[in-house]
Amino acid sequence: MDEHIIEAMGKATIIIRDGKVIEVGDPKIEYCPLFHKHRGIEKLTKEKIKENMEFRIHDFGMCSPNRQVKMKDFLSFGISETLSTLLKENIIDCAIMVCEGCGTVIVTDGEMAQGIGGRVSGLARTTVMPEVIEKIGKENVLNPEIAIIDQIAGIQLCINKGYKNIAVTIVDSEDASSIRDVEKTYNEENDKDINIYIFAVHSTGVDKKEAEQLFNYCDVVTACASKPIRDIGEEIAIKKVGESIPIYGVTEKGKEFLELRVEKIGGMTAKKDPKLPSPLI
Repeated sequence: MDEHIIEAMGKATIIIRDGKVIEVGDPKIEYCPLFHKHRGIEKLTKEKIKENMEFRIHDFGMCSPNRQVKMKDFLSFGISETLSTLLKENIIDCAIMVCEGCGTVIVTDGEMAQGIGGRVSGLARTTVMPEVIEKIGKENVLNPEIAIIDQIAGIQLCINKGYKNIAVTIVDSEDASSIRDVEKTYNEENDKDINIYIFAVHSTGVDKKEAEQLFNYCDVVTACASKPIRDIGEEIAIKKVGESIPIYGVTEKGKEFLELRVEKIGGMTAKKDPKLPSPLI
């Protein structure tokens, strides 16, 4: 039996077992402009969330052995799209991400970064699916025996493989702090420097202290439906892309990464009266 726990679509907790949606929790927000635009969902309800999860299972094999792990670039803007561009341009050597059936994974292919991160976010727990591990490569899975999610351990695996310019997605502000400690310690103890670029995702529901910590340590932070992220980002970020779901460049590198992605898709069109998630929390 395989089981996967996802926080998605208003940060509702969803349990998928053996390819079936077993449980859907209450969403914390009622409206997401992205799901309204792309899936026509005007209000996030448990029923609509279940329908969308079932659609993903059948469409690209989410949380199943049939999982498609690569996706073409459709010239949209987001964290996975930005990571995909950075990989294709050889600006980063790899990205540490999370995938169902695998847990923490190392990705070096742009289409795989898009296929993994662009289709599923907020994976909290997963179990082993050998078919998906084979597609990504057993050597690129942190722990193919138990499919653990541990981004800090993923950093160490990348360092052991000799990667120098490493991107990592995180959801936990404590992880961001710990990753900076790993980076500092390694660079102090070794002749060769490594550069770790931290991308904060799935930020809906973080409190003010957690939001402050993300901005202290991350290069790029996505706002999702977070009010504290927006409040801090509007004040201190050096780059902002998007209005409905803004993504903030916090460091010079973060700014550079976002600007490169904007350039690759031919620029961003300003929205008149952009719709926001509701409520912001």
